[in-house]
Amino acid sequence: MLQSIWDDIRREFDYGNMINRIIIVNVAVYLVINLAWVFLRVFEGWETPNLYYDIRDFLAISSSGWHMLTHPWSIITHMFLHEGFWHILWNMLFLFWFGRIFGDLLGDRRVLPLYILGGLGGALFFFIGAALPNFPGGGGVAFGASAAVMSIVVAAAVFAPDYSVRLLLLGNVKLKYIAAFIVIMNIIGIGGDMNTGGAFGHLGGIFVGFLFSWYLRRGTDLTAPVATAIERINGFYHSILRPSKDHRSRGPRAAFRGGRSVKETAAKERPSFMRRAGGSSRSKPSSGGSGASDESTLSHQEQLDAILDKIKEDGYNSLTKDEKEFLFRASNRN
Repeated sequence: MLQSIWDDIRREFDYGNMINRIIIVNVAVYLVINLAWVFLRVFEGWETPNLYYDIRDFLAISSSGWHMLTHPWSIITHMFLHEGFWHILWNMLFLFWFGRIFGDLLGDRRVLPLYILGGLGGALFFFIGAALPNFPGGGGVAFGASAAVMSIVVAAAVFAPDYSVRLLLLGNVKLKYIAAFIVIMNIIGIGGDMNTGGAFGHLGGIFVGFLFSWYLRRGTDLTAPVATAIERINGFYHSILRPSKDHRSRGPRAAFRGGRSVKETAAKERPSFMRRAGGSSRSKPSSGGSGASDESTLSHQEQLDAILDKIKEDGYNSLTKDEKEFLFRASNRN
């Protein structure tokens, strides 16, 4: 059962849309941080040790300048970190509902860049609020996807204000009213003593959502630089994992004839499909031949290796009909 669940998650992360990937990452971080909390409490006699808060604060942003100087990664990681169940539940539900609308309207490629920009805007507003005199949330830490999600909610409402969402107990409600309610409640929230820093952060995400929409209507996509940076990081990551050309070109040639490898005993000139897969011939064909195909002088294993090399380089669809038939016969050999 666990293997089946893991396979479903991997499949969704590999082939699902960006909203689903962001939700998977948030849920994974939530599970890790809460399982750490459980184990640490058990070993500390049912009291939350300072080690847990150290782990949490390692990923969270803080109003402390020294903390941000020594934890620069937290400017990104804080927007994927949740402690409470209701906190992550509502954030992920809003992200799922409004993120799908946003992706359908403006493209899946803009989802993660705006999510990151919204989280950065929330962090900036949190720092601004913490700098105010007698700030109720001063000296604390902040984390959660709320600001990032708010930016997506607002952007979806700006571009599809009359799109209706069916809410429990309320029925169909247009996005513009949901967004207006969120903005008003967070403005009211900054005047209270509970989660004042969070309210400032939410307003930062809301501001980014409006700013993104305003610029996009005028032809400027604020998410483009972020998307470019993400693509470069992704390309760098895959270039590290991708084997070198020399490594890919080396492959098993496990066929021997009379103590000598097939490579030593086979004819120098390869058939056309083998030249495409394994490179050009090292020597020119003899001018005086019998006219028979060189393929007949090659072993079955070398022909098979050449076809497999071609599939590695260009994919299965690059094979000719004869090559596919050869591969099919080879796969059914006893």
